[in-house]
Amino acid sequence: MTTKDAGFNTKLVHAGAMHDPLGSAVTPIYQTSTFAFHDAQEGADRFAGKAEGYIYTRLGNPTIRALEDCVAELEGGCGGVATSSGMGAVSTAYISLLGHGAHVVSTAAVYGPSRRLLEEHFSRFGVTASFVDTSEIQNIEKALRPETQVLYVETPANPSMQVTDLEAAASIAHAHGALLVVDNTFASPYLQQPLRLGADVVLHSVTKFINGHADVVGGILVAREKPLLGRLRAVMIATGCNMDPHQAFLVHRGLKTLALRLDRAQASAHSIATWLEKRPEVAWVRYVGLPSHPQHELARKQMRGFGAMISFELVGGLEAGRRLMNRVRLATLAVSLGGVETLIEHPASMTHAGIPREEREKAGITDGLVRYSVGIEAVDDLIDDLEQALTG
Repeated sequence: MTTKDAGFNTKLVHAGAMHDPLGSAVTPIYQTSTFAFHDAQEGADRFAGKAEGYIYTRLGNPTIRALEDCVAELEGGCGGVATSSGMGAVSTAYISLLGHGAHVVSTAAVYGPSRRLLEEHFSRFGVTASFVDTSEIQNIEKALRPETQVLYVETPANPSMQVTDLEAAASIAHAHGALLVVDNTFASPYLQQPLRLGADVVLHSVTKFINGHADVVGGILVAREKPLLGRLRAVMIATGCNMDPHQAFLVHRGLKTLALRLDRAQASAHSIATWLEKRPEVAWVRYVGLPSHPQHELARKQMRGFGAMISFELVGGLEAGRRLMNRVRLATLAVSLGGVETLIEHPASMTHAGIPREEREKAGITDGLVRYSVGIEAVDDLIDDLEQALTG
């Protein structure tokens, strides 16, 4: 069946599904390193690109392709490239799109390793980067240079929850001859589709909402046009950061319930954020679904929903934040996000610890900031857990 004109939930279940000659209702796990040819000519034709088919799992695999095709359809792209981790996707994008002497403009409050990769490693090869608050469009305009090749945006940003206007960002980037790459991990394709707003490449850590069960690490890139997709796939193949077939099977299985999980989690997140905003122990709350969020109206415009991520700071700063994390009983103190279980963490000492304090604070990542990823537990239980931790 074709899912091109189907609803989103139908695409989640059926997009990318392959026809199995033995009748499997789901795409089988092709747990093989290599694929046999019927004869020498077929092998030669596949290597020459004259015949369809698989050669070697690093180059392509039916189970992996099913996931790639599904996410690409959900994002409105021409195809996808699955990688062994979210950072594998980030690295593939950087290597594919940046040359010697290139300049990158990036969201300041970007995922810590995405920033460190540019500052500590790509800088050795002549790549420079400017990190700005991309929620203020004029900051992007000011930071662009003649040698800027990529505008790299994370929205909502991790963990500041700042929202960037993707249509405006795409227009500015393209006017300067740069490509717009969007990390869509916090929103997922269910809540936001950057390619439809002008982005050239979108990427995800599928470890998070797309898989949703905290049992797989993986990444994926989706391109709007085939030439870019070809560049991304060529680098993934050359660097060997392909996803494993069993890994792809688990991610594809988790993806089918994305909308159900996110509907539940974001409804709870809105209730929890509203409750936190009224607490005297809380200095401020950043949840894009609250009218108090600086970019609430923009989020309403370019997102289908507001997601399940909350950042907040306690009165008392760092020590108060540590006490809270040590006192919660239901939420799990752990990094990552987007799973069925609620997670809590301290970015300044964990996910963003590698960024100097001054730079963290410029990006809105204060020492007392707490990041809270809402799962699918009963919302009353989560609020009770926070209340006992705040007052205990």
